[in-house]
Amino acid sequence: MQYTMRQFAEMFRTTEHTLRYYTDIGLLPCQRDGANRRIFNDASANWMQGIMHLKKCGASIQAIKEYCRLCQLEESEENLKARYQIILQQQEQAHKRAAEAKAAAEYMDHKVKHYEDILAGLAPDDMNPAAVQGEACLCLERKEW
Repeated sequence: MQYTMRQFAEMFRTTEHTLRYYTDIGLLPCQRDGANRRIFNDASANWMQGIMHLKKCGASIQAIKEYCRLCQLEESEENLKARYQIILQQQEQAHKRAAEAKAAAEYMDHKVKHYEDILAGLAPDDMNPAAVQGEACLCLERKEW
């Protein structure tokens, strides 16, 4: 199947500018139609999916370019090991980000519960620095949870 620039951008929830940039730097393969407009296909979609996942892991454009370059080389054990190392690094980053997101979500869960207790009259409003006499309480360091 073929996709226009707009269709492809919508499919991956990105901008046409980003797609142009990726194609211009050789990261994302595309074809051109008779009017020299970029046309994407299912192979392009496969590449874009990989690019998007690597970006979500925090990979730099340079690291993604290197991974894509390696993918296009002739198969060898050295090539395979190099790609594997990049994927291992990104896996580690993904797990680190997931742990950080989990910790943030748990913190927010406790904040929501505390606000619900305040609203229900079960706890004083200690979340408002102005309500706490003489203390600058941003309550970001609550250790009770």
